[in-house]
Amino acid sequence: MYRKPLTKLFIVIGSLCTAFALVCCTIAFVRMFLASSETRKGQETLEAQIEEMEEMKKEIKKAEKREKKRLEEEEEKIKQEPEETPYVHPSKTPTPTASPTPTPLSSNEEGTVSGPSENKREEREQAATGTGHVVGIDPGHQGPHVDMSDTEPNGPGSTEMKAKATAGTSGAYSGLGEYQLNLDVSLRVQQILQDRGYRVVMTRTDNDTAISNAERALLAADEGAEIYVRIHANGSDDHGVQGALSMCPSQDNPYVSELYGESLRLSQGLLDAYCAATGFENRGVQFYDNMTGINWSRVPVTILEMGFMTNEHDDLAMADAGFQQTMAEGIADGIDAYFAGSGQ
Repeated sequence: MYRKPLTKLFIVIGSLCTAFALVCCTIAFVRMFLASSETRKGQETLEAQIEEMEEMKKEIKKAEKREKKRLEEEEEKIKQEPEETPYVHPSKTPTPTASPTPTPLSSNEEGTVSGPSENKREEREQAATGTGHVVGIDPGHQGPHVDMSDTEPNGPGSTEMKAKATAGTSGAYSGLGEYQLNLDVSLRVQQILQDRGYRVVMTRTDNDTAISNAERALLAADEGAEIYVRIHANGSDDHGVQGALSMCPSQDNPYVSELYGESLRLSQGLLDAYCAATGFENRGVQFYDNMTGINWSRVPVTILEMGFMTNEHDDLAMADAGFQQTMAEGIADGIDAYFAGSGQ
């Protein structure tokens, strides 16, 4: 007599369990749906952020290109209109000197008044105009992005192999790369020499040229250069070392001993004129027989180390655009002196 009530009870309990299970499943499904929606929204947000970052990168690259172009235009303007104001290091105070007796000014044919230094420069340039001499100028090194690690013989017939070129040093205080300093000064020298009537052979006119030291020397000779002037800057572990020096082959050089005499005369005259113009310490001529750019030369050759980029005074002076013009004029004066002394 208890079976029917018990059966009904089981049915009720079963119905409740089924209903509870359905509710749980529904809740779980809703939660999964919401989680999926949130994940999708998160992915969309992430993709939007990535797209925004890509756009920002593009804008940054465009800005960098504009800035690079602006800097290049400014550098070109500086090269075309160099400052003539001599560089004075801020830590150096001029030593008082007695005032020289004023030299009378003279008038030229156009009626303008010029001082003695201007007359001297005009006379020197007039004397050199039309000489037709050919000068090879080598701005040392190249941009660091140019791989020159392959090797070449140290000299004609040599079994000793050396890197085709090296990266050079950089300004410890200015941050200027030697490759850029060498090019800036060399381009100024080129312009001055051309104005004085020379033909100039440049081994490079940009920082992207991949040309080895041996190839540079041969290029200068093949293009008819009578002398080969290599423009460099120096470095030292001792930051107190400063001044300019020049290098040339010794009389015992196994490859170009026949160039010793004229290379020494070129090196000495160039260094003396450069130091006279810049006021840099004159550290003299040094002899090197292990430099590829010297050993492959076919004409009198010299390396001018313009100053030490590891020395504060030299580095900051050489980085100054106006002073670079003074440096270039000193180099050109040394080349003038060489040809004047050769009797050619």
